Amino acid sequence: MDLITELFSRHGLLAVAVAVLLHQLGAPLPSTPLLLLLGAESASRDGFALRAFGTVTGAAMVANALWFWAGRRLGRRVLAALCRISISPDSCVRQNEVSFARRGVLTLLIAKFVPGLSMLAPPLAGALGMSTGRFLAWNLLGSALWTGAGLAAGWAFHAQIDALLRELSQLGSAAIALGVAVVAAYLGWRLWRRSAVRRELNRLERLDPAEVAALRQQGCQVIFVDVRGGPRDSRLPGARHLDLGALGGPAVAGWPPEAEFVTYCACPNDVSAARAAQWLKAQGYQARVLRGGIDAWQQAGLSLEAV
Repeated sequence: MDLITELFSRHGLLAVAVAVLLHQLGAPLPSTPLLLLLGAESASRDGFALRAFGTVTGAAMVANALWFWAGRRLGRRVLAALCRISISPDSCVRQNEVSFARRGVLTLLIAKFVPGLSMLAPPLAGALGMSTGRFLAWNLLGSALWTGAGLAAGWAFHAQIDALLRELSQLGSAAIALGVAVVAAYLGWRLWRRSAVRRELNRLERLDPAEVAALRQQGCQVIFVDVRGGPRDSRLPGARHLDLGALGGPAVAGWPPEAEFVTYCACPNDVSAARAAQWLKAQGYQARVLRGGIDAWQQAGLSLEAV
């Protein structure tokens, strides 16, 4: 365990806490490997596991509380901003809203184990109006569970982790270069995929709220399709709901084939709505996207109905 001991004698728990704090705030830092290292170190140092548990859990709670406060103050705007910088913005808000709709506060227990959900769950909880006390209690449980699981795994496999570190130390700078290359290749592929999907979805026709309202006034059979994933207290007039997580023939059974379907969401760049329109067109329906979603509809002064 010499390498691990040397690592933490130089940097200490403070450096790990800062890394976890920045990771929970959105920085692409490897917090889980650090947890494993802390767990491995605890196998040879009495009392170290308890200090590591408290330090990491506290750092995660601070970052999560900041995002919760941002969500409470800024609402969905902070979610849209986070999803614009996300590698997978197409499903960013929708997947997190679906998780809260299905699991409620239990989402905060599993958030740190699910990529993409860890950073977005706290601001979404704030935007959805969760009470501060309830958020802090459940987020504390989730943070403690994540920290404890990482430390326990590191402790259980401390011999293997130490052996791996020794092997990597023998490779020297080549190991660092290899790790950087792997991470860069992964990020490059994800960004390329994101760009390709966006170009494909941008080819779908979009309509402004005024254009859709004009079609309805002309007597066209326009049917709105709501693809939002979270709780909905209002919707566009007569809108039908389409769950993007469960697409299939039964999802649109009985829908009139001659109608003009207009999909909408409340997501960055209307990406979820575009995905729904793309799928509907593949089923043989006429489908276009409402530019700006439900927010643009409201800003245009057009009416909504209660769900």
